[in-house]
Amino acid sequence: MAQQNSSPLIWILAGEASGDVLGARLMQALRAQNPDIRFAGIGGARMKEEGLSSLFPMRDLAVMGLVEILPRLRALSARLDQAVEHITALQPDVVVTIDSPGFALRLLKRIANLGVLRVHYVAPQVWAWRQKRVREFPGLWDELLCLLPFEEAFFTKHGLHTRFVGHPVLQSGAQLGDAARFRQQHGIGENTRLLILMPGSRHSEVPRLLPVFGRMLSLLRQTMPDLVPVIPVSAVVEQAIIQGTSDWPVQPIIVTDIQEKHDAFAAAGAALTKSGTSTLELALAGVPMAVTYRVNSVTAFMARRLIRVPHVAMVNLLAGRAIVPELLQEKCNPRSLAQAVTILFDKPGVAERQKQAFKTVLDGLQGPDGRQPAEAAADAILELLKNKK
Repeated sequence: MAQQNSSPLIWILAGEASGDVLGARLMQALRAQNPDIRFAGIGGARMKEEGLSSLFPMRDLAVMGLVEILPRLRALSARLDQAVEHITALQPDVVVTIDSPGFALRLLKRIANLGVLRVHYVAPQVWAWRQKRVREFPGLWDELLCLLPFEEAFFTKHGLHTRFVGHPVLQSGAQLGDAARFRQQHGIGENTRLLILMPGSRHSEVPRLLPVFGRMLSLLRQTMPDLVPVIPVSAVVEQAIIQGTSDWPVQPIIVTDIQEKHDAFAAAGAALTKSGTSTLELALAGVPMAVTYRVNSVTAFMARRLIRVPHVAMVNLLAGRAIVPELLQEKCNPRSLAQAVTILFDKPGVAERQKQAFKTVLDGLQGPDGRQPAEAAADAILELLKNKK
């Protein structure tokens, strides 16, 4: 039951920083094809820049981990009720949920009886763990837009209408940074080593990685006394980063602007990052990296029993082999991380092999017909709307 207003109303949800970026680009692409499109829903700063008035702060949904989420269940349930009530009242033409499957899929299920078109953007990674969950998905959406080339075949095999639209990292501009500009802006010498640190965009991630990174820097300063750490952050966790690095042996440069982040990538000789989309950003920028992650021990125990893929880092998964080191859980310790970073700085051959492998991985992420991923996603949504009329 679409609204009587002739301008399409799209209710859109993003639950974390990466989804906020996807949502903003999607809003731009949709408006480019139909300037009269209206938006409502939940998003962050990037989507607000595109005109979205968020129903409530996106940060209320940014939580991850089987154990970490438990204290937030009541608050999340209340936010879910609020979102359902909002959609019911507005009766939009289509609901688009972006990633955040824990919240998004519950929302899609709750609004199934409204007769509203539903699109989920970013496929749940059930191919990686708990594959039987795919049986729960029929009826949740009218279209699934996936980012990874192998996902279309996986979900189609299970009878789910799926479309590969390409990976949005290709639109990020991560490869367009200016190293000289970053060094000049921060007064850093041409030969000074820069290390990118990416501890995550969720409040549940940052406290687990920052202390380890700080102790790692204490070790690295023994052999690299002039090493400069740089931490690109989203507004969601900026204060947590500032507080969590106050006792570090060297204060990091904290970057919040996207262009400055890309400049930092261009200037950096190595990176240490959590697993996820950040590995693809760094690959696009050609930054050699090691991947690390640490979660609650109970979460880790359960995940190890359920994970069905040989790699955690996205670049490794797409390459089908370990092209970057993965230092997870007990391997996420200061000494192991320091050793991995040292190798990236001191062994040019290792770094160069990573860069060559990145090119092959990124080639496979190109969307259909050479279109930008956001444009392909917008096409799919508008096609659904057209077919409904």
